Amino acid sequence: MTGIRYKEGYKYVLVTDYATRIEIHPAATIRTEYIKLSKNGALRIKHGYAWDGASGPAFDTRNFMRGSLVHDCLYQLMREKLLLQTEREAADKILRRIVLEDGMSAVRAWWVFQGVRLGGGPSADPANDNPVIEAP
Repeated sequence: MTGIRYKEGYKYVLVTDYATRIEIHPAATIRTEYIKLSKNGALRIKHGYAWDGASGPAFDTRNFMRGSLVHDCLYQLMREKLLLQTEREAADKILRRIVLEDGMSAVRAWWVFQGVRLGGGPSADPANDNPVIEAP
């Protein structure tokens, strides 16, 4: 029997492509298997992309899902060293903007923003990518 290789940490899978414009404009277009971020801030996430939703003490709600998707993509690009760590604050502000657009209360959006500002650094750090696990 052949073993498998996998990573932990994912709860959701995108079933349709998603496209939006964001405030981050990299010097060159970034392309991965599931993410494309153009120099003009056009972000495209392909169906099949997996992410973990809200992190920490936060909980997943409909008004958090789109923001968590985009935010997780941006942090992944930072972990993969395709997007500069200096863009982390901009990514956190994009999360706040999207959750507010999607109807999250200003108070909760403030707490979400504070949470990612204070505790999100390790999630964007290339040294903290989820390890590959082998089974059996």
